[in-house]
Amino acid sequence: MKTKLSTLNAEYLPGQKQYWTGRDSNPNIENQYWHQEIKLLDINNLNNQSIIDIGIIGYACDEGVRRNLGRPGAAKGPRAVRDRLAKLPIHFNTKRVADFGDVSCVEQDLESCIEAFSIIISELIAQKIFPIAIGGGHDMAFGHFMGLRKALKNASKKSIGIINFDAHFDLRPIEKLSNSGTPFNQIIAELEKTGEKIDYFAIGIQQQSNTKRLFDIAKTHQIKYAINYECEPSVEKIKHLQEQLKPLISNTDYLYITIDLDGFSSAYAPGVSAPSPLGFNPFFVFKMLDFLLDTKKVISCDIAELNPKIDRDKNTAILAARLVDFITMKHHKIVM
Repeated sequence: MKTKLSTLNAEYLPGQKQYWTGRDSNPNIENQYWHQEIKLLDINNLNNQSIIDIGIIGYACDEGVRRNLGRPGAAKGPRAVRDRLAKLPIHFNTKRVADFGDVSCVEQDLESCIEAFSIIISELIAQKIFPIAIGGGHDMAFGHFMGLRKALKNASKKSIGIINFDAHFDLRPIEKLSNSGTPFNQIIAELEKTGEKIDYFAIGIQQQSNTKRLFDIAKTHQIKYAINYECEPSVEKIKHLQEQLKPLISNTDYLYITIDLDGFSSAYAPGVSAPSPLGFNPFFVFKMLDFLLDTKKVISCDIAELNPKIDRDKNTAILAARLVDFITMKHHKIVM
């Protein structure tokens, strides 16, 4: 593993204690907070004796956002999430969670960073560790999916359904270089090489955040989606959307959930490159995650686009941390 990563023009830094600080609790009682419970590991030294259920990995890169003419700053997202997560109380006593550190972009070489990230995701899956990735630009979705695909290539069950909570399709064709708006089009291109089709459902799509061409691409590839106005926290709306998701869930072996924080209303997530007041609220997403995790098919998750430079009162970082905490608590170990 170390050799593979060292050949790429990307930087990898293992989990660091300095990013996990918080208040102390009585040493005579069991751990109370994330910063006390988290294990710090190096992906290069991972082996079959490293008994971990969930692995946090940071994608400290915003080169894809810069290429997409967005506002850079998401490279600092992983550290900001850890800062907020460290201080949360723990309610997952039976699960072993480790921080595997960050992969970072070097010399604007987005492609190498994505490849390094893909290798790490693949290794975590190979070791039966559930990845929760924190970013970082949404370009990491391409690396994440390819890492899953590589890890499952020899498995009897290998089909992956993608569920993306996002204001954007991120289906832009690559014109010059890949960026944070192209990951799912890149996945389509990779699948087409072997005659496969993408199983992709986008939740929270905003019409004014996507061109007609992107809607046409979605139609061509039979991509299902829910418009943001459909994403309300009412029981009726949630049940209707869950019914829409059932065919994808039934037709795939595993689910990869990716959450772009710009899909939330800017009232809850101001710290993103492209905020919008018309996004969904947290209660809707947490209800949907509960449903999806209960399928026992979710193989990995990521949370993208946190930009601490433009966050307000750390609200977006707090939301991202709460998402990681919720996924950790609700995660079901799946058989691969």
